[in-house]
Amino acid sequence: MAAESPEFTLVLPVLPLDDEVVLPGMVVPLDLSDAEVRAAVEAAQAAARSEPGKPKVLLVPRIDGTYAKTGVLGTVEQVGRLADGDPGALIRGRSRVRIGAGTTGPGAALWVEGARIEETVPDPLPGQVTELVKEYKALATEWLKKRGAWQVVDRVQAIDDVSALADNSGYSPFLTTDQKVELLETADPVARLKLATQALRDHLAEQEVAETIAKDVQEGVDKQQREFLLRRQLEAVRKELRELNGEKDGEESDDYRARVESADLPEKVREAALKEVDKLERASDQSPEGSWIRTWLDTVLEMPWNERTEDAYDIQGAKEILDAEHAGLDDVKARITEYLAVRKRRGERGLGVIGGRRGGAVLALVGPPGVGKTSLGESVAHAMGRKFVRVALGGVRDEAEIRGHRRTYVGALPGRIVRAVKEAGSMNPVVLLDEIDKVGSDFRGDPAAALLEVLDPAQNHTFRDHYLEVELDLSDVVFLATANVLEAIPEALADRMEIVRLDGYTEDEKIVIARDHLLPRQLERAGLSKDEVTIDEGALRKLAGEYTREAGVRTLERSIARLLRKIAAQHELGERELPFTVTQDELRGLIGRPHHVPESAQDPAERRTAVPGVATGLAVTGAGGDVLFVEASLADPETGAAGLTLTGQLGDVMKESAQIALSFLRSHGAELELPVGDLKDRGVHIHFPAGAVPKDGPSAGITMTTALASLLSGRLVRTDVAMTGEVSLTGRVLPIGGVKQKLLAAHRAGVTTVIIPKRNEPDLDDVPAEVLDKLDVHTVTDVRQVLELALAPATSGAAPEVPVAA
Repeated sequence: MAAESPEFTLVLPVLPLDDEVVLPGMVVPLDLSDAEVRAAVEAAQAAARSEPGKPKVLLVPRIDGTYAKTGVLGTVEQVGRLADGDPGALIRGRSRVRIGAGTTGPGAALWVEGARIEETVPDPLPGQVTELVKEYKALATEWLKKRGAWQVVDRVQAIDDVSALADNSGYSPFLTTDQKVELLETADPVARLKLATQALRDHLAEQEVAETIAKDVQEGVDKQQREFLLRRQLEAVRKELRELNGEKDGEESDDYRARVESADLPEKVREAALKEVDKLERASDQSPEGSWIRTWLDTVLEMPWNERTEDAYDIQGAKEILDAEHAGLDDVKARITEYLAVRKRRGERGLGVIGGRRGGAVLALVGPPGVGKTSLGESVAHAMGRKFVRVALGGVRDEAEIRGHRRTYVGALPGRIVRAVKEAGSMNPVVLLDEIDKVGSDFRGDPAAALLEVLDPAQNHTFRDHYLEVELDLSDVVFLATANVLEAIPEALADRMEIVRLDGYTEDEKIVIARDHLLPRQLERAGLSKDEVTIDEGALRKLAGEYTREAGVRTLERSIARLLRKIAAQHELGERELPFTVTQDELRGLIGRPHHVPESAQDPAERRTAVPGVATGLAVTGAGGDVLFVEASLADPETGAAGLTLTGQLGDVMKESAQIALSFLRSHGAELELPVGDLKDRGVHIHFPAGAVPKDGPSAGITMTTALASLLSGRLVRTDVAMTGEVSLTGRVLPIGGVKQKLLAAHRAGVTTVIIPKRNEPDLDDVPAEVLDKLDVHTVTDVRQVLELALAPATSGAAPEVPVAA
């Protein structure tokens, strides 16, 4: 046990030890070149002149500028030179001292009062303390033998005093400063020996773990060196075999291991590639597996795993590129501009990767042929500064075309998605999936089902191709899918894409496209310059309005090409001088008569609606919107052919609409002042011209009702009116789809008045303003309103001419 003296009987100069601790019994050399050390030693020497014995100092640990509460009384044993030649002093620690208040003394040192801490150990030692002493000596001996300090072992074994044995651990280099301070401040010798024993035990355990790790590492290194030596020997054997077979050195494939190790591959891909390299090195030259593995390794090494192009975040510049390369298509341009703006903001805020997924996009461009869906993909890539790859999906029926073949098959290849990324040379290209609605399915699987993972932003960051069998991150790819008919795309696949509709161009947009894009391109292909041939706006408008009738501009471009070829041929034959300006009056002489004269431009007697029973409807086809004429007639009562006859390749929905229209007129004919008795006795025939074209849908309901009402009343349907809408048994006009495409078709056909359901009024926001300005659009809720608007006033005194079916 330890007992502290209650009186401070010592006055000593302080010798501070920065981040260092000296315990009683330790002998330490100190550098006198340090001012504080020299001041303390000189002060002790000055005090020793008047006192017997060696100069005394107080060794106090100073940790981070703070003095400990306990110090060690030390005696200056010798003053001289250290091993490096600097002045130094040899000081021996004697006993623990509790530090009191500061006081005065000779010299520049700090003097303090101190009280010696007396330590007592029971005699004889208890059994537990004896066992503790034995354990400490055994651990210290083990540690010293590992360090090769044999001469110190005997000295430690000779120490019997518990306090001295505990303080002897102060020489241990593995003790931290905090541990040494704890040993210094622990006055009880037995408790101090327990602390020293525990620290030594922990150090030996750590050392054992470190030795085990070092042994394992050495064994691994030895194994690698042995493997390297064996591989070199294997290469030498193969070289000798090649020379025996008459092959030139170097015909063997490149060193795939070196290529894989030097390539910039993701960690999992690298591991998979090295496994395949191991298989390749073990395979014999005659094994077909070797060629399969080499092909797979070549594919993996050619993939741009860590290659990415930097997006062009000039939002205004991207918008100008899109406007310059495509007229119209405002919805798509706005969506791409929004995407770039969001990408820029995410990058600025360090949100480029969230949950392992990057900010790609999946857009489906749905619209009729010729509106620029495919060429738009190139413009998007140009605006974003990315690589562009087109993947044609039309007619693809094999699921392996998307996901790749298993490597067990001869001639196996990765899927088209992987090949597209490989062709682009970057992990963030713009990939155009062209004609996604033309994908088929058969016994080889459904490619559309394989596309579900590719086009799902929540899954495609871990896309796994059957050939590669490693994860491929597609989350940064911008996928643009094109389709003519949205209904042909499987619902689950369409749900994963953002649908952007391209409903066709207005006549004004077609003229801009023809002037800025089509004409310059076709002039170059015809070998003409813009100074030699010009086409004025009137001729372009007539080409777009009367020579072509389409949602896109493909036929318009072909008409321009035909026109320029004619002029080039006439010039070569000496029949026409250049330069030449094409006006609308010149068109007929160059490319013949117009093919699509608007109904409003025909002679009134030749128009289809010149007789009762014919109405103009609006429809949506795979080629965009179109006008659709409905003809109705009553059979001769003498034939006895009562009932309803429908012709024109109609679907079930359209047949039901005809039944509803007929039922409505039968039940409300008296209210509408129609001779409904004819409907009971005579057969009704409704025909949709262009009988070779299949037709279906409910949107011709009000058109058929109007045609029948015109037939019964003898009132003509106005030539300038077209209509679309579903009809119910009560005469309600119900909403339909494709309003924008239908209004564009009405505008192209020269119609000026359009009737649509009231509930479709919000769809008018999508229709271009220049089209709405030229159309008088009426929104209706009841068939009675339709008849009021569509039927011309009855001619007074004239009997109605009712068409009779033969």
